[in-house]
Amino acid sequence: MTGPVRYRAVVAYDGTHYCGFQRQAGDRPTIQGAIEAALQAVTGEHVNITGAGRTDAGVHAHHQVIAWQVAWRHGVEDLQRALNANLPQDIALQAVSTVHADFHPRFDAVSRTYQYQIYNAAVRHPLYARTAWHVVRPLDMAAMQAAAHHLEGTHDFAAFGRPTHPASDNTVRTVYRARWERRGAQLTFTIEANAFLQRMVRSIAGSLVKVGGGSLSPEAFADILAAADRARAGDTAPPHGLSLINVKYAE
Repeated sequence: MTGPVRYRAVVAYDGTHYCGFQRQAGDRPTIQGAIEAALQAVTGEHVNITGAGRTDAGVHAHHQVIAWQVAWRHGVEDLQRALNANLPQDIALQAVSTVHADFHPRFDAVSRTYQYQIYNAAVRHPLYARTAWHVVRPLDMAAMQAAAHHLEGTHDFAAFGRPTHPASDNTVRTVYRARWERRGAQLTFTIEANAFLQRMVRSIAGSLVKVGGGSLSPEAFADILAAADRARAGDTAPPHGLSLINVKYAE
């Protein structure tokens, strides 16, 4: 048996039936718990994994990054194949590779990109029920984009979230891009930042929908951002419309 090696993997998952990424007390299903169970089944060891982001209950991922360390005497392709065979159908490792021993998927990340999906039509579409928020009233995407433009740059985002770590009070983040795209009835909000606050994207999406519906102007949205007052923001958008789609590293 070889000595412990550090591995990095890209994970995709449908978060519908999970209580978020992070392992929780009791038997509540989580993405981390499912992957660690698969690792134990394959390697015979109890292995702790770390992730680039702690997605909430019901949130999905196309490109979550995780890392772990374990002794494994076969190749990475064999490890990927064995883990996927032991994972539920709604979780899959898209790629596995070895990485240097001090790699950390969260702290080494230089940016993360999320997308929020809205299905904007009078009648719901069953095929989007798990991955998009159905909004009936027509939305003005131009107004939503005008408001989203105010997000770009370095700001205090306290109006839209709170730190993920209870010991931190830093709510300043840098947003590199924030844009809306429309394909028929499907609206997609893409936002990339150096890091995110807890529920930040969903809170922003909820306020931007108020802008699109006409009950909040782009200028008022900018005022809410500047005020850093969570009480002034709109309702938090439902989790199933949100997906983590990329995590970037310096290399």
